[in-house]
Amino acid sequence: MIDYITGHPDKWAAALVEHLEIAGITLLVSLLLASVLTFLSMTSRMLSGVLVNLFSVIYSIPSVALFAMMIPVTGLGKTTAITVLVVYNQYLLLRNFIAGLNGVDPAIIEAAAGIGMTDRQVLCKIRLPLSIRTLFTGIRLAVVSTIGMATIAAFINAGGLGDILFDGLRTMNVYKIVWGSVLSAGMAVGVNSLLIRIEKSI
Repeated sequence: MIDYITGHPDKWAAALVEHLEIAGITLLVSLLLASVLTFLSMTSRMLSGVLVNLFSVIYSIPSVALFAMMIPVTGLGKTTAITVLVVYNQYLLLRNFIAGLNGVDPAIIEAAAGIGMTDRQVLCKIRLPLSIRTLFTGIRLAVVSTIGMATIAAFINAGGLGDILFDGLRTMNVYKIVWGSVLSAGMAVGVNSLLIRIEKSI
């Protein structure tokens, strides 16, 4: 078991870096898109409800099915994986972002408006600072979800740690199956633990 991980450091290290790359790009794009959608949602409760419900329906679609549905559009590889993962993340991010911003005490919002703050100033100087922990919770959930789903994306040639796992399943190599699973789960657990510590310190 140990011989595999010590004898093939180039393979699992490359897969690990590729996995981190997919997760990093996905998170960056997800946050940018979610920020824009959240800002638009703050202007209309109806739009807010529509977006959250829409992405909740998409989130309920099995990831394998959504990957397969996107292949005719974006083809095999990282582009399809990142596109699907970004769409999945919108539900986790929007739900927490909107809940956090709307969860600020109305009296504080009213007081801020009373001293002449504009809606944008209230959002940036009042709502965001007071809802930071809820926003961070959404980010943490999105990161962990992305790491897990990126493993499944290997079946569409997206690369990452899933390559080791699926190659092990294809060749019935127990060592690859175990290490692919351990590395994927270990990354998710490790990142989640780190983010929880950061969240508690906020």
